Amino acid sequence: MVREYRKTIYTVCYFFSDNPTDVEDLFQEVLVNLWKGFAKFRGDSSPKTWIWRVSLNTCCNIDRDKKRNVPTIPLLIDKDVMSVSDESGRQIKMLYDRINRLEMFDRAIILLWLESMRYDEIAAIVGLSTSAVTSRLFRIKEQLKSMSNH
Repeated sequence: MVREYRKTIYTVCYFFSDNPTDVEDLFQEVLVNLWKGFAKFRGDSSPKTWIWRVSLNTCCNIDRDKKRNVPTIPLLIDKDVMSVSDESGRQIKMLYDRINRLEMFDRAIILLWLESMRYDEIAAIVGLSTSAVTSRLFRIKEQLKSMSNH
């Protein structure tokens, strides 16, 4: 399962940090939580939905806890997660910077939408109705459009 959804897990982790070391730490935490929760997985949802939910919950919890603790100084690693050497890379970086300024829950919703998930899948993962996801996505997109690049 992890091999199949590895990209999904990394995508979630990257949305919560652009520091390669932090992304790796988040990835490990998600794996631990998937392992701990696997026995409780009843199959009420698809494995994909379950992995998205565990990944998002893990990253949100760690992000919230991190804000309560003393900041740390990350080690620098020569591992470029996203190159900004070309125009499309710069635009993607700008979008990610804007998304990172959103509230945590809105970040999760836009991440799922950017991954081309259907509204009903997003609703199942975040625990909202499909209509609530539709209206929140509209509001989030408007908020992203109105943000400046600074």
